[in-house]
Amino acid sequence: MTKTSAQQTEQHHFPLVIVGAGMVGAALACALHDAGIDSLLLEAGTLNDQTDWSADDVDPRVSALSLASQNLLTHIGAWPRITAMGRLQDYQRMYVWDGCGTGHIEFKASEQHLPNLGHILENKTITSALHQELEQRAIPVWTQVVLQDISPQSQSPRRLNLADGRVITADLVVGADGANSKVRQLSGLPTREWDYPHHALVTRVALTQSHANTAWQRFTENGILALLPLRSPDDSKAGSHCSIVWSMPALTAKEHQAMPEDDFCLALEQAFEGRLGKVLSTDARYVIPLRQRHAKSYYQAGLVLVGDAAHTIHPLAGQGVNLGFLDVAALVQTLQEAQHTGQQFGDSKVLNTYQQRRRGDNLRMMALMESFARLFGNQHPLLSMLRNQAMHSMQSLAPIKQHLAQEALGVGKHLPPLARP
Repeated sequence: MTKTSAQQTEQHHFPLVIVGAGMVGAALACALHDAGIDSLLLEAGTLNDQTDWSADDVDPRVSALSLASQNLLTHIGAWPRITAMGRLQDYQRMYVWDGCGTGHIEFKASEQHLPNLGHILENKTITSALHQELEQRAIPVWTQVVLQDISPQSQSPRRLNLADGRVITADLVVGADGANSKVRQLSGLPTREWDYPHHALVTRVALTQSHANTAWQRFTENGILALLPLRSPDDSKAGSHCSIVWSMPALTAKEHQAMPEDDFCLALEQAFEGRLGKVLSTDARYVIPLRQRHAKSYYQAGLVLVGDAAHTIHPLAGQGVNLGFLDVAALVQTLQEAQHTGQQFGDSKVLNTYQQRRRGDNLRMMALMESFARLFGNQHPLLSMLRNQAMHSMQSLAPIKQHLAQEALGVGKHLPPLARP
């Protein structure tokens, strides 16, 4: 694989250029390569191909990967690498309850006739495995490059100007460069977006009791608190570590971030009702603003968006990267079909097919998470009573619970081929 830094003014042409070598962009490059479609990856930073870390080397950013995401990563060879790193934690149960009432809902893998409901792992293990796959396939990657400009959609092929003076032309440009996508901004694709009043505090904590291979979530009086099971870096304390995602008002989040460790551990233990015993310690705490964003269109002639560049979602159900991986599977399917029929990758009709495959599903999941966030973010007594009744009803109505579980798990016949077993 070519890891090139800025050296001199050059001009190059590629059939397809992917901007962003994070989880979604790297997975797309690998999947396209396997489909016989060449691409160039542009990355503003460097690649991460580390294979192991010390117990103290922790990434506070974690993902809850669905079965569909696992299928995609298996197809492109990254899943065995992830498994070999020894930091993968599956979970067989999800337990959600309302801290302001008695309502609760529980999902079990056994109810779905599945070995697990998904896996929790640090983002760096995913990117590391994917970057090793890029290396193995010798996919060209230019690192430490800054995208400066993109030609208008009236120009074909699209022209990308880099800050170091190099110029690239491409039949299709894919924006996989995250929530603040430079590709989206330079192309002028509009979005609908708004900030949530809450920020998310994320960190890893050590507990006295086992997480019991369960993803826990409590709706508190001022936000949502999730404890996600992690593989313990110390085998003698298996099951004693969790990643937390705690959404709360922005000022409260900053206050909790600044607390002395003992005070924070006590506050977290109380907010979680001591369900997993005492909170022994916490790693560095990070506060992340929460923002909902959705591109009004995922494409224009010669350019398309995937992952967070197209949509960002409330972290309530951990669906962000899963939606991005489904975008990858759908785009690969669409481009393969175009290749077989002799259509140009950058043709608006081709890209509209991809959008039709993904936009509706993304909007439905975003609307569902938005509804939950608003429902549980309002502490009006009447709403509290109604949501507790709704949770009790959902827990007892198997078909409704089954449908919700399948949506979140990524199972079903409607999935693109790469997202199926």
